[in-house]
Amino acid sequence: MLNSDLSFVHHFVPGEGTPILLLHGTGGDENTLLAFGRSVAAANPLLSPRGKVLENGRCRFFRRFAEGVLDEEDVRRQAAALADFIDTACASYRLPPPLAIGFSNGANIAAAVLLLRPQTLAGAALLRPMMPLREPPDLNLAGKPVLIIAAENDAVIPPGDGERLIECFRQGGATVVDRTVASVGHELSSTDSDIVADWLRDLPVHPSV
Repeated sequence: MLNSDLSFVHHFVPGEGTPILLLHGTGGDENTLLAFGRSVAAANPLLSPRGKVLENGRCRFFRRFAEGVLDEEDVRRQAAALADFIDTACASYRLPPPLAIGFSNGANIAAAVLLLRPQTLAGAALLRPMMPLREPPDLNLAGKPVLIIAAENDAVIPPGDGERLIECFRQGGATVVDRTVASVGHELSSTDSDIVADWLRDLPVHPSV
């Protein structure tokens, strides 16, 4: 169901169990990750918003100055706006806090929401993420599950960024699983969906995912 009534144009697909929030990469939209979401969580509700920031006509969730150089002021502003949307959408559709699955720009905004508004998300699978904030706040992620999937030969992610993000989440108390897929660069592969599906099935606090 395509919906433009709330603050983000989005798809909502009803289901049962923990809702899955799908956050696309640069140039994607609310349709891009629906098939991926259904492949890893066959019966769960799916909530998939469209990023509202345009870069040369392509949808994103926040601005950047250049590839790999984020506009952190806009990251904070857009993370708050997205978190507000998630809270409102979950209230409207009568859902508990979702698990986010984000790719690239979508992974970065999901990470920012976890850092700035951790109560909004139940956890997150972050595919090809960067560290979205140079100085993240003190965190209390209290065992929230976080999956981070990097890739070999990924020229988009600045060196060391993934490791800093993993350490940041672990210091904040999150239960972090990190994986690296072979030789796909910044793109998604079938291995990513296999890893995410296995991770979701193994979550003890979300048995219906």
